[in-house]
This record gives sequence, structure tokens and C-alpha cells, in this order.
Amino acid sequence: RTATPARCSDEETAAVAVAARGSARVGAFFIPGVGCADDLRRFRDAGADFVRIGTDVSRSESAWEFIELPASLGFEVFYNFMKSYAAQPFDLLQRALPIVERGASTVTVVDSAGGMLPNQVSAYIEVLAAGLDARIGFHGHNNLLLANANSLAAVQAGASIIDATLLGMGRGGGNAQTETMLVILEKAGYGTGINPLQVAKIAERFVGAKPARLKGANELEMIYGFALFHSGFTERVQDVAAAYGVPYQELILEVSRYAKENPSRALIEEVAVQLRRGGPVEIHFPKFFHKNWN
Repeated sequence: RTATPARCSDEETAAVAVAARGSARVGAFFIPGVGCADDLRRFRDAGADFVRIGTDVSRSESAWEFIELPASLGFEVFYNFMKSYAAQPFDLLQRALPIVERGASTVTVVDSAGGMLPNQVSAYIEVLAAGLDARIGFHGHNNLLLANANSLAAVQAGASIIDATLLGMGRGGGNAQTETMLVILEKAGYGTGINPLQVAKIAERFVGAKPARLKGANELEMIYGFALFHSGFTERVQDVAAAYGVPYQELILEVSRYAKENPSRALIEEVAVQLRRGGPVEIHFPKFFHKNWN
């Protein structure tokens, strides 16, 4: 439906995703008027699990029939309030009530322009969470470099689903960055069971270089924040990692369990020795604590 030809059809894309999904779920975003009812039927026939219906706030009524149809087809149905900031939180709640009644399991606040602040996100999420018998989600954009902070605020306010992308890739300023968001959630007490280092490796391998317009953190910067490790010691850690044949990422994480301010080379080498041996790292400091260890 555009002037730009696609590399493959929607059906082919869906079939590939379904074949490769493993334990994951396959879904797509759907805008009434851009997509049609037959698109939903074909997507379901391809084996998809869920669909996200999205409209501008002022056009939420146009989504009603497109919530009822996929629900009747067996989809789990999500609804996205595009440009959520165009309405006040209570107005959004009033618009969300008939959407949930028609079968939406999740209502998502969307910061389409990437201009919302964490306290604003919290206000929207809190009102929806209190007034709806549904899960609440948040979809942020990173125009003000607040997508991750806003996503955390959403979780703390009651959201159970947040959107994030590898390397923060996405329209405009990009989205919340999956790799760093996993670290933030872990540090805030919301464990996901997902290893952020492995996700970062996937991003580097399959997504590659990030466009300059996306201001996310690379893997090393992410590890610094995760471990509270000062970048001034990077060369020291990388030298030891190379000498002992251990991943510098793991070395940073383990060293920082014992010294976050000024890790000595002696401590780094001791951790590297234990990493190379395998098993848990256990550093027992001498009774007389020597400054060289920290």
C-alpha cells in the first residue's frame, strides 16, 4: 500500500517469524485504515499470537471493531493510545474503558514524540492501572534521552509491559534500549531472568552499528553502569583479561563486587585467575586490609 516495494509479503514475513519463534510469541502492530480486516485474518492463519491495535487518542472509537474482530479470531489483543499526551490521564481512562470491554487485554500509553517526563508517565500509568481491569503498558521514544527512565517510571507506577528495542533502534530518536533496560530493571529490583550481556551480544551481531541519531549505550558503557565501574580502569581490566584469557565483561562485573572505587591490578588478576578456573569467584581479603587490594 506504499510506493516502496517490500522485500517480501506480510504473509512471508509472518511465516518466517512463526517458524523461528521458539518459545516466543509473534505479533504485529495494526493501524485501522492502513491495515484491513483481511490482513488480520491472514495474519492469524499464518500462526501469529497477538496483535496491537493503535490509533491516535482522538480516534480511539475507530479501533473498536478492530479489537472485536481479532479477539474473535483467537488473537490476544493489545491497544496503543498513540500520542497519549494529547489527552489528560482521566480522559484517556474514559476512552480506554470501552476498549477493554471489547476484548483488549492490555492498554498501552505511548509517548510518540519522546517528550514526556517520568513524573508525567507515572501519572498516566497510575490512573489507568487504578481504573482498568487490564494490564498497562508503556511505549517510549528517546528524543530527550528519557525512554529508559520513562520506562522504569512506568513499571514503578504499575505497568507490566514496556517496549524496548535492540540498540534502541526505532523511529525518530529511537526507543528504550533493551540491553540497558534489562540492567535498569535488575538494579531497580525487577528481575527478568534475561541476561543483558547476552542480549547485548545479539544486538552487536545482528543489528550492528547504530545510526548516529540513536544515542544509546554500547555494551561496554552498559556494563559500566551495571557494575558501577569507572571507565578509567578499562585499560587495566582489558590488559588482565587478555593476559589470562577471560572475557573482560565478566571480569568487570566480578571485580566490581569487591572494589568499585579503585580496583588494584592485584585484585583484578586474582579475580581473573578464578574466572579462568571456572566456578564462583570468592575473594577473601586478609585480616590486615591492604590498600593495594582496593
